[in-house]
Amino acid sequence: MAYPEDLKYTKDHEWTRLNGSRATIGITEFAQEQLGDVVYVELPKVGDSLRKGEAFGVVESTKAVSELFAPVSGKVIEVNGPLVDGPETINEDPYEEGWMIQVELADPKEIEGLLSAPDYAKLVEESKE
Repeated sequence: MAYPEDLKYTKDHEWTRLNGSRATIGITEFAQEQLGDVVYVELPKVGDSLRKGEAFGVVESTKAVSELFAPVSGKVIEVNGPLVDGPETINEDPYEEGWMIQVELADPKEIEGLLSAPDYAKLVEESKE
């Protein structure tokens, strides 16, 4: 399983794509595989404030219900509305069409605390052992 090199990752299996002071956030391919078929997603509203490490939403699959944890702090500036009616997009394309929210970063330095693609891949491999 390959993880895009341009993303940063959390130990909770969320990814972050940085574009200036804006971060796009979703869950990793590994996370969606572990969940199975995603049937429901609950996301914050535009304008909501997120704090790094705190829950910001929920993903429900045929196997489990899992909380989503904010990889960075900031204000939600966009939500991927089509996921409400088509949550399976998270399974089909977790890194592009399956993104969840966009956040205006409160502290860009928080990105430095996230994992690189090779470090995340190592974490996933160790979790399988």
